[in-house]
Amino acid sequence: MGFAEQHQPPPGVQARMDPVPDCGEKSYQGSGRLTGKRAVITGGDSGIGRAVAIAYAREGADVLIAYLNEDEDAQDVARYVEDAGRKCVLVSGDLSEPAHCRTVVDTAVKEFGGIDVLVSNAAFQMTHQSLDEISDDEWDYTFRLNIGAYFYLVKAALPYMGAGASIIGSSSVNSDMPNPTLAPYAATKAAIANFSASLAELLGEKGIRVNSVAPGPIWTPLIPSSMPAEKVKSFGENVPLGRAGQPVELAPVYVMLASDEASYVTGARVAVTGGRPIL
Repeated sequence: MGFAEQHQPPPGVQARMDPVPDCGEKSYQGSGRLTGKRAVITGGDSGIGRAVAIAYAREGADVLIAYLNEDEDAQDVARYVEDAGRKCVLVSGDLSEPAHCRTVVDTAVKEFGGIDVLVSNAAFQMTHQSLDEISDDEWDYTFRLNIGAYFYLVKAALPYMGAGASIIGSSSVNSDMPNPTLAPYAATKAAIANFSASLAELLGEKGIRVNSVAPGPIWTPLIPSSMPAEKVKSFGENVPLGRAGQPVELAPVYVMLASDEASYVTGARVAVTGGRPIL
């Protein structure tokens, strides 16, 4: 399925996309797999993070959503979480700043009393045809947000996470099959996969599990806000399934990794790529 040519300024607004991504608003059915858990999800206003937030709430978790400034999208997700009978806390701000990451964690602890699941999902990407187009500031920001925030959040959250807790990093198929036009982003996604594996070994003795998810081409606001409009039209057509994935198609993997059913799953990287292999 092709998409209409479209472009938005970053970070992009989900409600203005054509078509609007499917984040499971009408389809995801919970079954109590996360009952009583307390989750922090970054980038939870739209795309994959939104789908995860809706799924987690319908599975029984309270959810804190950290996002940049997409207030309309975030408030919409909060309504879905609350309609599922769960508590939702919204925290806006720049996760590339270590102090704000600590604020997110402190808020979750204040509101929930602790953290059982941490999903580091917020990311920035931009398409460039040459290194000359990548400014020093953009390079630094991409690393501070995509991998830096993961470090800052985990470090702040660990004192409030106990045995059985789960940490999930959003990596990418670009982690080992990098798109050359997404060089900074691809490098950070490789770092997320690597850091997740290190954390799994470091935190195993505490009973805290750490995994990463490697999505392929998924229809999220990152796409129209970071790619030329003419490229958006054919986005996702080059994978074996022949189409881009929808955020709701990622949600069951994030649910499984957060649930007690995955009690022996740690150090894994789960591919959700439409058939494109990862190593």
